[in-house]
Amino acid sequence: MEAFCLRWLLLVGQCFVIPVWGLDFYTAAVYEHPTVLNPSSKIPSTHEEAMKLMQKNLDIYQEQVHVASKQGVKIIVFPEDGLHGFQSNRTSLFPYLEPIPDPNVVQWNPCLQPAEYNGTEILYQLSCMARNGNMYLIANMGERQACELSDPQCPPDGRYQFNTNVVFDAEGTLIAKYQKWNLYFEFAYDTPKTLQHVIFNTPFAGRFGVFTCFDILFYEPAVSLIEHYGVKQIIFPTAWINQLPLLSAIEFHQAFASAFGINLLAANQHHPEYNMTGSGIYTPLDFPYYYNTKSSEGKLLVAEVPIITSIKGHSLKQSQRTSAFLQRNSHIELSVLQQQKRRVKPEKIGPLKHSTLSHVGSPGNIFHALMMFDNYTFISLKGKEGNLQVCSNSLCCHVAYEHANTPSDLYALGAFDGLHTVHGIYYLQVCALVKCAGSRYDTCGQNVTTASDIIGLKLWGNFSTHHIYPEILASEMKMYRADTIGWDNNDFYMTKKGMSAGLVTAALYGRWYKRDSSSRGVCLKADY
Repeated sequence: MEAFCLRWLLLVGQCFVIPVWGLDFYTAAVYEHPTVLNPSSKIPSTHEEAMKLMQKNLDIYQEQVHVASKQGVKIIVFPEDGLHGFQSNRTSLFPYLEPIPDPNVVQWNPCLQPAEYNGTEILYQLSCMARNGNMYLIANMGERQACELSDPQCPPDGRYQFNTNVVFDAEGTLIAKYQKWNLYFEFAYDTPKTLQHVIFNTPFAGRFGVFTCFDILFYEPAVSLIEHYGVKQIIFPTAWINQLPLLSAIEFHQAFASAFGINLLAANQHHPEYNMTGSGIYTPLDFPYYYNTKSSEGKLLVAEVPIITSIKGHSLKQSQRTSAFLQRNSHIELSVLQQQKRRVKPEKIGPLKHSTLSHVGSPGNIFHALMMFDNYTFISLKGKEGNLQVCSNSLCCHVAYEHANTPSDLYALGAFDGLHTVHGIYYLQVCALVKCAGSRYDTCGQNVTTASDIIGLKLWGNFSTHHIYPEILASEMKMYRADTIGWDNNDFYMTKKGMSAGLVTAALYGRWYKRDSSSRGVCLKADY
């Protein structure tokens, strides 16, 4: 502890306890998987044909577990739909499904007891991978459950079909399963009858929660796992379709983890042809990630992960390990670790230096454009520096900015306060500074991945929600964390200076969960 505090005293002039991360570490892996797909996914297959396809993916999983075990990995995560792919209809998906017993009711190790349940070959192989690799393993698969037609919710075909994550411990025992709650236009699957908050324990890092893909955009079960159950480590299989400028996988997943100060282990599909790529191990210390649209190869991402607990009671040996970790990872922005303190006593919001306030009512400054299907109110940036404001309904967004060099591209500050209704129904409050795709105003809000303008900024708004996710995305999909974030009276803000790459997007992505539609969100997996 003394060595840790001394390091902070020398670097930031003060020493304080950081309650959001612990002093011990474990090794984790996520695999971005180029799933072998069925070219005729909507045509029913036999069970033998389905198994032949899934075996190709299982063989890849086995290779990754073997590689991970050599690196001391304690837990590995595979993506959503990684065994059977996507685009199936209800009938064509059926041969890929297995019955999965409830781990809360029965204790079962499929690798040791393969004959206990019929039709569970996938579970058997996953269990043996975990056992032979001596690691916890989380995979996503299709589940079937027979139901009686007397059940008013029983589908006409007499079975439920669930999008399910399964969790195996290092012995191969099935210890948890989670059935996806927020389906993304997955008409082949059913919504479970009850909401599930799934938490499992590990001997090396304590408790983990688990949910899937589209769940992360909603309060249940994602945010409630963190806020009501105190879970600080999340397992997140996903088949995420990147949507710029605000919902690229690495962009939003890192922002989600950063906002809560948690570990998020996110494993995505790797299919650039469907705009699917972007996996990461996002922690309060660092956020190694993978994003590659040019390669068809998968990627095993391995990283040391801090155990997020109170530092009270930890030993000197653990403190020394933390010091060593920080030395090995000197690129970590120390300001990120100060954010919890700054949330309590934030600095006053003001321009980066004495800039004149632009007149928001000036002709030609305010305009409207669609960004991710929502009608944003924008104001364009003018000159090398400035201080701008733009409003949408009750939300007013501000930015104070400085260009490092002469501006070369069109940027705009956008505000949106309203119900998003495309590819899901949920209420947003967003302040976003975006690079426009061209020189015309109607290109603001379009997809952009490259930029050359280095911009220092403070971005803030009078948000009505406290669930705000800070995003900073730079050229070539490079991510940054904010230097500081926090509240100043009724305004939530972030600051960023010293970027080495051109700014693409800086956004405060607010979710006002209480104002969501009563119907749960649905996303479109048919749009490939």
